[in-house]
Amino acid sequence: MASEVDSSSEVCVEDFYIESSDDLVALKSRWDQYGIAVAQPSSNIIVQRISGTTPTCSGVGIGSEMSEGVYTITIENIHVWDSTAGVRIKTDVGRGGYIANISISNLRLEGANDHPDDRWDPKAFPRVWRVFISDVVSENSQKAPEILGIEGSPYKGICLRNVTILGLSSSKTTWHCEHVLGSTSNVYPPPCPELGVNSRIGLQTLEKLGLGPNQETQPGSLGRAKSSFLAWILSTTSA
Repeated sequence: MASEVDSSSEVCVEDFYIESSDDLVALKSRWDQYGIAVAQPSSNIIVQRISGTTPTCSGVGIGSEMSEGVYTITIENIHVWDSTAGVRIKTDVGRGGYIANISISNLRLEGANDHPDDRWDPKAFPRVWRVFISDVVSENSQKAPEILGIEGSPYKGICLRNVTILGLSSSKTTWHCEHVLGSTSNVYPPPCPELGVNSRIGLQTLEKLGLGPNQETQPGSLGRAKSSFLAWILSTTSA
């Protein structure tokens, strides 16, 4: 792993080139009961002007160790090639914690293609909300994006703007979305209907829930909130 930020605040990671077999930049906050007990989230982190290649991982990875919480993250001006993903938000049932207020912009991609111990809590569902992604171009992509949640507990506030995914064959242009609420504008190929494609309806619904782009939330007050998880890959691995 080239650069890892764990359980830290007020951090800036910027201006370097990386070749790695792991995530180029990883943002974490410990895992499972060890992280929940300490409760020291990662927050107010800027990742910018990063370029590089990672054939088996992502340019920027958030999680999957995130049981203390990760919030208020800005990721911008990233160029990644020959990777499995551009930006990946990773978590799972048993982690607890939350991921919130994530802003991703100016992302350029080229050729983007079980619990470790016996003390995990199967009821500790993470919560993910308010993820804003804008100004993304992915070239030579092999598979359309996936946004997957948990039945009966969707995650909310996923907003995409000016996202273009190129190189997909006609049989691979359909997004795979489950249990998600959000809004999009100027996204190609057209995203799944769960994201309120190019309409005000999705955004109005988010605002009613207090999840709009201009509405503030307090991630730290949620503690061990149990509602949903996100396993999301932008420009995913090759088929």
